[in-house]
Amino acid sequence: MAERRTLTGITWNHTRGFLPLVAAAQRFTDARPEVDIVWQRRSLQEFADFPIERLAERFDLIVIDHPFVGYAAAHPVLLPLDEGLPAAFLAGQRANSVGASYASYEYGGHLWALPIDAATPVASWREDILAKADAAVPHTWDDLLALARRGLVALPAIPVDAMMATYMLCLALGEEPCATPERMVSVETGAAALEALRELVTLCDPLCLTRNPIRTYEAMVGGAAIGYCPWGYGYANYARRDYTAHPLRFGGLVERDGKRLRSTLGGTGLAISQACEDRELAFEYAHYVASPEIQRGMFVMSGGQPGHRSTWTDPDANRLTNDFFSDTLPTLDDAWLRPRYRGYIPFQDRAGEAVTHYLSDGGDPHAVLATIDDLYRESRADD
Repeated sequence: MAERRTLTGITWNHTRGFLPLVAAAQRFTDARPEVDIVWQRRSLQEFADFPIERLAERFDLIVIDHPFVGYAAAHPVLLPLDEGLPAAFLAGQRANSVGASYASYEYGGHLWALPIDAATPVASWREDILAKADAAVPHTWDDLLALARRGLVALPAIPVDAMMATYMLCLALGEEPCATPERMVSVETGAAALEALRELVTLCDPLCLTRNPIRTYEAMVGGAAIGYCPWGYGYANYARRDYTAHPLRFGGLVERDGKRLRSTLGGTGLAISQACEDRELAFEYAHYVASPEIQRGMFVMSGGQPGHRSTWTDPDANRLTNDFFSDTLPTLDDAWLRPRYRGYIPFQDRAGEAVTHYLSDGGDPHAVLATIDDLYRESRADD
């Protein structure tokens, strides 16, 4: 009788984050009855900020957000995947990246995770609610404000999402955030971005300040009279008729001053802990999950949002999701890659809290920028 082989994994608690990995694990073990692959879940907030080194002590497989790779490159927590996976396979992964998804997991000369999931903030709307209100999908920032004044707009504005929106508006104003180690962005650009964001948020229900993208979409498909969300990390699940009775449409972002807004790349990657004892099996399973056949088939069918580009152009995947993939792919390809240096995550958390406090209570945006810059410089002190 073959010796039992077990891998444990940790992912995030949503259909998109959990079920595809469970389905792939089950199929993998159907053919390998001596293998067990056991997945556990953590909340979306824990996914964003829980210390990766603590997870690496307990689990073999870890689904991570790409800003963690700077820390991983400086500390012995993850295995470099380029040293355990075939070069030809990785070349195929790179060639079929959705936007910068593959590159987002490269840092310090190594690849730290496989992009099994791709996402960026995109727009979403309820066609029935907009039609009932005789309202059109906005195309410009002014259109968006006008729709918000009618009470038809909501957006996720908890700290991490508020910070991503601040980055987006800085980019729209012509300046890339975090381009130098001295400041997050210039005072003029940062203050203008914060003021623009607060103007929109104050036109929306204050519940926006308590909602992440999942909670926003659940409100949209539930009883709330929300017709439009201008940006939120996309979830193909909410475009599926087999997932909700009131599916959303998803698409590109509005224009501001004649230029399309550019959002901040998200998605998730599959990493392997350095503490993993059965590394051969872990590399084999990671290869299996990220393969185009699984990504385009079982992964998307089980509620996933694959990181392999072939899914995003696949007619079957688009029929299943009301064209979510084809309608949002240009926004993914244009998404900005945020910083990944080893001190970045604490900065993102604390700066996002400062932004949300300003969105809620107002005040001097210049003072908020000063606080953010202090946090930024502190986060880069050991970089």
